[in-house]
Amino acid sequence: MKKSVERPRRKTRIGEVISDKMAKTVVVKVMRTLRHPEYEKVIRKHKKYYAHDEKQSAKVGDTVRIVETAPVSKLKRWRVSEVLKKAVIEGQ
Repeated sequence: MKKSVERPRRKTRIGEVISDKMAKTVVVKVMRTLRHPEYEKVIRKHKKYYAHDEKQSAKVGDTVRIVETAPVSKLKRWRVSEVLKKAVIEGQ
């Protein structure tokens, strides 16, 4: 009898698109806050993720949700699951 192995839930992150110049790829900056262990000041840290965007729907400034996935290329291990908020374009 074969045991059913349930896949773990995929990690998700929410961040802002900072580059969309590559084909079907966006760079997403994800901010997180933590408290300094000794001084207890709140620190903001960020990390950049390369995410696959098949429909090329995300533009610079948009807030997106990215989901962990199998490696797509050398750097891409995430994909855009949805665009949460479109960027406001000034001057139009």
